Amino acid sequence: MTGFRNFLQAGHAPTLGASFFYFACSCGIWVINGAMAPFLSESFNLTPAQKGLMLSIPIFAGSLMRFPLGLLAQYIGRKNATLVEMVGIAIAMLYGYFAVDSFGDLLAMGVLLGIAGASFGVALSLGSGSFPPRYKGLAMGLVGAGNIGTAFAALLAPQLAQAFGWQAVYGFAALGILVPMVVMIVFAREPADRDAHATLRDHVACLFEKDGWAFSLIYAVTFGGFIGLATFLPSYFYDQFGVSKVEAGQLTMLAAFMGATTRIFGGWLSDHWGGVNTLTAVLVVVFISLLLCGLSGHSLTLTVLFFLVCFAALGAGNGALFQLVPLRWPTTTAVAGSMIGELGALGGGLIPASMGLSQQHTGSYFTGFAVFACFSLVMLVMLRHMQLRWTRTWAEKGGRARTVPA
Repeated sequence: MTGFRNFLQAGHAPTLGASFFYFACSCGIWVINGAMAPFLSESFNLTPAQKGLMLSIPIFAGSLMRFPLGLLAQYIGRKNATLVEMVGIAIAMLYGYFAVDSFGDLLAMGVLLGIAGASFGVALSLGSGSFPPRYKGLAMGLVGAGNIGTAFAALLAPQLAQAFGWQAVYGFAALGILVPMVVMIVFAREPADRDAHATLRDHVACLFEKDGWAFSLIYAVTFGGFIGLATFLPSYFYDQFGVSKVEAGQLTMLAAFMGATTRIFGGWLSDHWGGVNTLTAVLVVVFISLLLCGLSGHSLTLTVLFFLVCFAALGAGNGALFQLVPLRWPTTTAVAGSMIGELGALGGGLIPASMGLSQQHTGSYFTGFAVFACFSLVMLVMLRHMQLRWTRTWAEKGGRARTVPA
């Protein structure tokens, strides 16, 4: 407890808490269509491919909006950027409540849900901005644990949809986003870790560096896997095992909760053991567990167990990767984090679509799981190659923060 107290005193704890709450609410709204997928599929009589498209669009849209929001935050401030975004979320939810009447409207709503998905880089940079480098991993892990919002969406949205109708869930979300807006206004303050004299070229430098693209590809496994699978699982449990719509949401909640909570552990472990070492272990576990998930479609118990292991690894990997980001880009973390989050989350958008196509054309989801597992193995090879240069320039052995300049 003394160590955690020292951690909180090293930065601005109220901003950390406000950033976590903002990110949690945004994540929950981002995946709301996935949580309600069995209801939406039934209402619009969707094919597996149409369902995969519906689930992928919010992820793609949210991914593409992350970098522009991060860039905006460098100029108007991260706190102000969060408020602008939450106003956009509220407007989008009102569209969902009043205007979604067809499959085309549902796809348009998916694009608008992407506004909520844009929150990632700004939330992590705002929450961790006042903490010193030795605590960046834990601070980012705590804010990133706002992924737990996906678990609450999976738990609550099906129950609200069953009780009031799926349109009403958008209305509840429009009202709910007002709460983190008030919290952000009252408790958060802008950190002083931004370089006010940086040019646009300085801000977007990560786009032109191999490290930025390497981080993005690894993040396509860890966070892309987390958000893609969390969006896909309600449909998978409902279609594959015949559980009820509410039970499908509850099972998804268990997996998403596991991934969100282990993100904190991944950040803490990376501060002590190193982000590269942690990511190495994560990618091995992800590869094995994904193959086992694909092979256990006959047993609900085994499937849930393997998904829990997979999500635990994915969550820890998210925390580990974002322990490294502020070490590599200390004064432009919001932009770098947003770019990495954008490109990484795009990988997650491919998962529901590929799963739907796999089921529609082969009669099984295994091909989708196997492709994603092999991609994680390729990222492991790339990581071990890249870390040789990283640990000679901006990180200690294993990926820890340097105590003295390189």
